[in-house]
Amino acid sequence: MFEDGLNVDYFILLLAFLLLLGVITTKFSSRFGVPALVLFIGIGMLAGSDGLNFIYFDDPHLTQLVGVIALIIILFEGGLQTKWTNVKPILYPSLSLATIGVFLTTAVVAAAVKFLLDVTWLEAFLFGSIVGSTDAAAVFSVLTGKNVKDKLASTLEAESGSNDPMAVFLTITFIELLTKETSSIFSLIFSFFWQMGMGIVFGYLFGKLAVYAINRIQLESSGLYPVFALSFAILSYGVTMLAGASGLLAVYVAAVLMGNNHLTYKNSIVRFNEGFAWMMQILMFAILGLLVFPSELFHIGIIVKGMIISLILILIARPIGVFFSTYFSPFTFKEKVFLSWSGLRGAVPIVLATFPLIEGVENSQLFFNLVFFVVLTSALIQGSTIPWVAQKLKLTEKEKPTSPHVLELVSIGKANAEIVEFFVPENAKIIGQTLEEITLPNESIVSAMIRGDELITPTGKTDILPHDILYIMVNKNRLQALTDYLSEQNIKQNSV
Repeated sequence: MFEDGLNVDYFILLLAFLLLLGVITTKFSSRFGVPALVLFIGIGMLAGSDGLNFIYFDDPHLTQLVGVIALIIILFEGGLQTKWTNVKPILYPSLSLATIGVFLTTAVVAAAVKFLLDVTWLEAFLFGSIVGSTDAAAVFSVLTGKNVKDKLASTLEAESGSNDPMAVFLTITFIELLTKETSSIFSLIFSFFWQMGMGIVFGYLFGKLAVYAINRIQLESSGLYPVFALSFAILSYGVTMLAGASGLLAVYVAAVLMGNNHLTYKNSIVRFNEGFAWMMQILMFAILGLLVFPSELFHIGIIVKGMIISLILILIARPIGVFFSTYFSPFTFKEKVFLSWSGLRGAVPIVLATFPLIEGVENSQLFFNLVFFVVLTSALIQGSTIPWVAQKLKLTEKEKPTSPHVLELVSIGKANAEIVEFFVPENAKIIGQTLEEITLPNESIVSAMIRGDELITPTGKTDILPHDILYIMVNKNRLQALTDYLSEQNIKQNSV
């Protein structure tokens, strides 16, 4: 349809249908246990020229642009909701998975592809590099709302948020080796460490700058704060990429830092980006579905070879990468099995598969179709069974109670006070005490409580029970003192 010229009204109508169908399919995703990304891709394939022929689309450049923008927003949203207290104990095994694990996975897949497809070793390693990393969008989507142990969920999230530099580095390296006559191995190694190291540095600096700016500025509308926060994520990517480092890693580091610090209108920032990330997931995977032609994808040769590569990746390459890279880590055998099974592939491999397409690398179209098939099988086989595998391995925990309620001062951007949400766990020291018996810091008071689904107006005689949610009004200058005091009582601050 787009070959005859862009009809704006037609395009907007199709966009509306894509978004509506994308949102509706999430209901089927939850009910039938099929990862949402598969359904989003299916919508794109159905709307494409091999389906209902609503849209003819074959532009890898635009696909890559939309994919990168979507990944920035998805990584930013995931990082905002990542708890540093959960990530810190598993930081080193996560980084090991994101580097050594990716390289080992790449090598094993490359060996299989070399003999299965009869390509050169450089081409085989290029394919292995493309599918070597897990995908943040897929991991965040599948783990959301699941009661997998915090340690394992945090490891997978941290790995998927930080392994893009390794995959991008390997992919670009092998493309350069295939398309250029000479490349210095030392410059390539330096490039990798520069990307990783400076990606972390830029992410930290932009995260600090964002926290300072958001908490100091007084905007006229509360709706501007989420946009202001997101602008720092996009800025961190752009500046970091111009410096030749990993922009996606910088976005994730900045988001984790922002999410674990106090932010004005934090709840609004998190909720806005949560919805925006869902929208970008729908658009990204739908466009990826449009780019592939089902008549080529579901050819018998692609199906057979793609299934063999998928099984090797899932059952051999990923476990080797996990067990070797976490050899010195305090994970049990069952936990390593679960980490092996949970190495989801998603948007990142497909977006990376557009790189050789754009560069005109030999066999790039074949690689794209095979990568697409590998992603589909990974999402269907692994993504739909992760909760079941966690239960069978007894790696689940009690479902965490969450509050569906949101309280926030309307004038929080200008007033010198805030309402902060705290969750009272079963081991809190103040359980059984009344509000008048606890010693909150000066200029702070419990203004509301939620017990179950009931909103309680507290008095000094109100008892504190497990799973209560306390809304405490506090002077901004006393916020850190309040947070420190309640942390000593084993009471956790929620994101509001």
